[in-house]
Amino acid sequence: STCRLSLPVWIYSRSLTFILTFLLYTSFHLSRKPISIVKSELHKNCSSLSESSSVSSGLNPDVLKLRSDCGWKPFDKSNYKQLLGAMDYSFLCAYAVGMYLSGIIGERLPIRLYLTAGMLSSGLFTCLFGLGYIYNIHSLSFYVLVQVANGLVQTTGWPSVVTCIGNWFGKGRRGLIMGLWNSHTSVGNILGSLIAGYYVSSNWGLSFIVPGLIIAAMGLVCYLFLIEREYDVLADHWRNYRLSVLIYYDTELLLPQDSVCLPLQPVVVVKSSAEPSAISFMGALRIPGVIEFSLCLLFAKLVSYTFLFWLPLYITKAANLDAKTAGDLSTLFDVGGIVGGVLAGVISDKLGKRASTCAVMLLLAAPTVSLQLSVFRNTRRMLLLCGALVNGPYALITTAVAADLGTHKSLKGNARALSTVTAIIDGTGSVGAALGPLLAGLLSAGGWNQVFYMLMASDFIALLVKVEPWSSDLQPLHREVRAALPEPPHVLTFFFLLSGRRSRPEV
Repeated sequence: STCRLSLPVWIYSRSLTFILTFLLYTSFHLSRKPISIVKSELHKNCSSLSESSSVSSGLNPDVLKLRSDCGWKPFDKSNYKQLLGAMDYSFLCAYAVGMYLSGIIGERLPIRLYLTAGMLSSGLFTCLFGLGYIYNIHSLSFYVLVQVANGLVQTTGWPSVVTCIGNWFGKGRRGLIMGLWNSHTSVGNILGSLIAGYYVSSNWGLSFIVPGLIIAAMGLVCYLFLIEREYDVLADHWRNYRLSVLIYYDTELLLPQDSVCLPLQPVVVVKSSAEPSAISFMGALRIPGVIEFSLCLLFAKLVSYTFLFWLPLYITKAANLDAKTAGDLSTLFDVGGIVGGVLAGVISDKLGKRASTCAVMLLLAAPTVSLQLSVFRNTRRMLLLCGALVNGPYALITTAVAADLGTHKSLKGNARALSTVTAIIDGTGSVGAALGPLLAGLLSAGGWNQVFYMLMASDFIALLVKVEPWSSDLQPLHREVRAALPEPPHVLTFFFLLSGRRSRPEV
């Protein structure tokens, strides 16, 4: 039989999926953000202490004690930027490698169980990082291993939630819906900044433990309430009414009252052998646009994650603010990211040109980053604008573009490619996310100007990578313009007349 949900049940289930997946991935980013806030506490600014010690005779024990207390060992040394960058790199590199595997695994396992296991594991490793403060652990290898493990288990999140939201929402107004839904990234960053900033000065261990407990609790909520697809709602209704689908040649099919079914013919309900199988990795790469948008996201995410992990520390050092104030100020970048993601979705829906929308925002992002560095240093308006232009393309590619490619017409209706395509795009982007903070840690030793030059260059490279999909967006417009204009005389007409050919060559 062919069945569909009644309209009220369908709307309720769809809304629940939207809100729940929003909250689930909010908790993922909420647990990632504390490290950027705690960095300024792991290594404190000791310049004032050095000045006071130079004035003194060098025999004052109190001053010498203060000079040795420049942060949390082993991050209290002069190479702290490299150590912090390596710790970021360990998390993001593990995340990038794990993402390629996560999409393939996610296509073959129940999403609800897979996502629940990942969230509980992520909560555990996030709490372990905070326990390093409580148990006075000063081993760099401990923090690196915890970050690697956390990066691996966090890869369960993105392919799972995008697949769920893609199962419930079609292509109509997908840019707007995905733009609103993708604001969970910025909301998670803001909440993570506020929670971490509240505890960072008194007990930075709680800056990790509290978010870790939150994501673990949301994992339990995921297990209890997540609905993967419409079919699961129908199956749940059938279980609630304790009905079994028993189809015989001369029996009538019984179904619950809030479902509408159209009997077709007596058949035995079994899984169809012709059901499309999950797409392979190489098959996903052959989908038009996957490679181009993956490379574009690599550089776009490099910029976004460099701001995510290093902006609070940059504000602390450049503006001489304390860790809490810098963390609160950095949330403006994420607020701008919310506006940018929604705006990119609305414009791309209106124009029907996602690649062109990303290209224009990338074109404007580079000079905005330059102005942020040289002219309007750390002003609130520039942080908002910079966040909108940097995160807009990143949000559009990881949501609406990935969903479009995962349901591309070349797949001929195979809906089991969305998780793999999403993982390939975001996994490639995560390579850039891993390189960005690492390069920032290395380049910042020579001054913050070099970091911003690297970010501007990355925006331009992302724009160049997107030239081919962007030009394909403009081809219909180009054809319309050429059709509307009179045909101009061409230099080949002269050679055509001389050669005596009866037809003019195509130009």
